[in-house]
Amino acid sequence: MGLPNRLTSTRPTSAPSLSTSVPAALAPSAGLLLAVAMVPAASAQDYPNRPVRLVVPFAAGGSSDILARSMAQSLAQQLGQPVVVENKPGAGGIIASEQVARAPADGYTLLFGTIGTHAINLALKKTLPFDLNKDFTAIGRLQDGPLVLVINPSVPAKNMRELEAYAKANPNKLAYASAGIGSISHLAGELFKSESRLDITHVPYKGGGAAMPDLLGGQVQMMVETIPNTLGAVKGGKLIALSTTGEKRSTSLSDVPTFAEQGLPKLTVNAWTGLFAPANLPPAIVTRLNSELAKIAKQPDYMDRIEKAGNVAAAPGTPAQFAEFVRAEGVRWQKVAADAGVEKE
Repeated sequence: MGLPNRLTSTRPTSAPSLSTSVPAALAPSAGLLLAVAMVPAASAQDYPNRPVRLVVPFAAGGSSDILARSMAQSLAQQLGQPVVVENKPGAGGIIASEQVARAPADGYTLLFGTIGTHAINLALKKTLPFDLNKDFTAIGRLQDGPLVLVINPSVPAKNMRELEAYAKANPNKLAYASAGIGSISHLAGELFKSESRLDITHVPYKGGGAAMPDLLGGQVQMMVETIPNTLGAVKGGKLIALSTTGEKRSTSLSDVPTFAEQGLPKLTVNAWTGLFAPANLPPAIVTRLNSELAKIAKQPDYMDRIEKAGNVAAAPGTPAQFAEFVRAEGVRWQKVAADAGVEKE
């Protein structure tokens, strides 16, 4: 995605040199020049001196909104200023992303970005009203949301090997649900299909919630979905969890092995979230925000809130590392979508 150069390079433009022919009476004093030069630094040093706005590309009350508000609560404590959540749902996160991309680069407008806004949208859209390569500053990773492969109990399988054996013996008999074409559940399902070399049929729904009744009823037999959306059904015995997509086992499903443990390392997938700002955010503010995220990620109460939601509090990394990660995710999911025959809109 070419993110680091523009996402993390925020050097201020140098002042033009003064001609020696300018009359002394009109030439700025050395003190004035010093004061002008110090304005950005002073502004960054004073940051924040008023409430910060966190734009969330989802409706209030959903799982992503809950995660965003949890982070906002902790960030407000660290910054000593309110962090006000503003929900801007619609167009797969494009409305919220555009609003932040067009905002002043002063640290007072931030974006709760996701794998959808900054990776999958590249795979789905021919054009965007902003440039993901140039119009954002990557600050740090917030959370990882591993997915889980669940099956209806009617499928005669209790583990991954039995599922693969049954699917191969019965090609195209099994169908997997998704939250819609191009959703992470769809693309993760396609990745599972290709890596395990199974003939299974994709059935898209209008959201994960819409898919759940048919999954529970057995009209579709499996789904790769977020843990929060399936955990209750798994705990209640209505669905069987066969594998998770995290780098390590989920604390919510500690008895369920990861795909990597079962020989499918490319199925390591996280519905991650991260903090972004408009391009050219002053370096001192980038550093301040990244530093605060690192502190938040280690707070036991924050970690507990995130893990109870089935997610993992992620170390933010440096802004450059996060930007590189986002770029790689964009490349990855564009390839998965192309291989699955998903046409860009």
